[in-house]
Amino acid sequence: MQNLTIDFICSLDGYGAAEGWPGLWGMGGPEYFEWLATAPDKDYPILMGATTYRLMSAFATAGEEGVDVLDGVTKYVFSSTLDEPLTWANSILVRDDAVDVVRRLKEESERPLRTLGSLALCRSLLNAGLVDRYRVVLFPVITGATGQDRIFDGYPDVRLDLVTSRTFDGRLQLLEYVPTVLEGPPGR
Repeated sequence: MQNLTIDFICSLDGYGAAEGWPGLWGMGGPEYFEWLATAPDKDYPILMGATTYRLMSAFATAGEEGVDVLDGVTKYVFSSTLDEPLTWANSILVRDDAVDVVRRLKEESERPLRTLGSLALCRSLLNAGLVDRYRVVLFPVITGATGQDRIFDGYPDVRLDLVTSRTFDGRLQLLEYVPTVLEGPPGR
């Protein structure tokens, strides 16, 4: 069975985006972009929802730096609102239940899987016990006034055991964990 890694980028206060800010909060740097282009999982199939697909395919069309590495990667897009054909290369529209499809993909895929954004999709996969790794890149900004898409709202309690960390460009922190969904606070 293949592993599934949830991938998020977020501000220090837990937002996935912010009104008026550029992509990556304007803080993507050469080390981070090099890692995106050469990471061992750069070719792993990506799972995403419709909102993330719309955003990222628009970035790809606009030539946003760092997004071009995703063009050749298989992308499973879970949506009931998008129509075929999807315009971003190697994108497959999936209308079936995400948990069932991902469970099957984990069993049948030749490669590990990862997500890109897609808050509701990731939350449902975590609740279903399908997530093996949880990776977050923290950007050193607080976007309390303009932040959008609070990443962890609606999540269950989760213990995270750190397995790796790295700093990019002297400011971005990559943190990778093994998640364990908890029934509630420890000692309860």
